[in-house]
Amino acid sequence: MIQIRSLIKTYRNETSIHYRDLTFETGKSYMLLGASGCGKSTLLNMISGILSPDSGSILLDGTDITKLSQREKDKLRIEKIGYIFQDFKLIDKMTVADNIAVLKMEGVDISGADVLLEKLGILDKKNKRVDHLSGGQKQRVAIVRALVKQPQLILADEPTGNLNFSIGEQVIRELTEVSRNRTLIAVTHDDRLGKYFDEVIDMNEVTSAHEKEAD
Repeated sequence: MIQIRSLIKTYRNETSIHYRDLTFETGKSYMLLGASGCGKSTLLNMISGILSPDSGSILLDGTDITKLSQREKDKLRIEKIGYIFQDFKLIDKMTVADNIAVLKMEGVDISGADVLLEKLGILDKKNKRVDHLSGGQKQRVAIVRALVKQPQLILADEPTGNLNFSIGEQVIRELTEVSRNRTLIAVTHDDRLGKYFDEVIDMNEVTSAHEKEAD
């Protein structure tokens, strides 16, 4: 379970985003919907420990990750969180298999990779270089890389942002299927995808922006 309490994050332009309290239950899938700038991706980055809030708490199974050192946050992210990025974060000149094998340097057991590749319909691309894949295929590789370590929590930041709707819808359907029984939090701006999630959260309703007052 993830609990967001009294969270505030200030950007460099001195605008603060204030988050209402939120709870994400274990084993459910959530879609964070909202316009650009409402704090969706920032929330994912704070939950993952990539960013730190200015105040408030983020409880992951009872542990307040905001109080951990950066090294502890990094360890938590490696062990318990699978992060799927909009721009894939793959190494184009390497094969699909090698992009996944990189995780072994973090101590990740990748023995389940072929099963995931098969579920997502790209096992036949295993020995292809990433720069020879379509956008949908690249996103599926990114999903496999995030899920192969069997994380408790999966965070997906605009996983369909670089895909047309038809391919994006298929990817989301597959993502929610392979993430079943884990907690999935996905950011998107497309409300047509909400039917694939257990719950849709309109971030425009749970955040508010505050400008710094002039001295």
